[in-house]
Amino acid sequence: MKILLIEDNQKLSGYIKKALKNQSYTVDCAYDGEDGENQAVWNEYDLIILDIMLPKKDGISICRSLRNQSINMPVIMLTAKGELDDKVVGLDSGADDYLVKPFELKELLARIRALLRRPQEKINEVLEAQDIKLDNSQHKVEKNDCLLSLTLKEYTVLEYLIRNKGQVLMRDQILDHCWGFDFDSFSNIVDAYIKQLRKKLGDKNEKYIKTIRGVGYQFQE
Repeated sequence: MKILLIEDNQKLSGYIKKALKNQSYTVDCAYDGEDGENQAVWNEYDLIILDIMLPKKDGISICRSLRNQSINMPVIMLTAKGELDDKVVGLDSGADDYLVKPFELKELLARIRALLRRPQEKINEVLEAQDIKLDNSQHKVEKNDCLLSLTLKEYTVLEYLIRNKGQVLMRDQILDHCWGFDFDSFSNIVDAYIKQLRKKLGDKNEKYIKTIRGVGYQFQE
């Protein structure tokens, strides 16, 4: 697996790179936003670790630019900012995960493993609910035959909801299935992703995803 690390703190970058290489990842490093974005565009990576506060170009702008170019590899954002609004901005820009500095390396490694986790065999099937079609063989989502641009984690959450359409899924169930480890550091991440999915689905009146107060969510049949 090949990872791009975009972090201007060279001491921290070296620390993370060493830990990743010890886990048998191949790592490229960039120390400013412009170089990082260029590497992401011109090379193939399995995952990007992206700091928000960078010289030349910030991480939010980089992430938005990559998503606009349909570059959809998983992105983990690193930042010293810890407020909910900052996290939501990061996720709204297209990031798949968010980690606040300072953090434990074992948590970063766990999140990387969760994002890179894939089934052994691709499931060749099409899931449908209302006017939404999710094609697992091509990893794409359409609404009324129009292609939607989703991040990897958005796709995973939507697939889980549609696969269980009509059923009420608790937040803990969604966390366990889509992240696979304890997410106490950001317990409302499910709500943030539902908000993003509703925005992309044009779901203003809970036509697709219904909130079950105090419990979780239900994809309407």
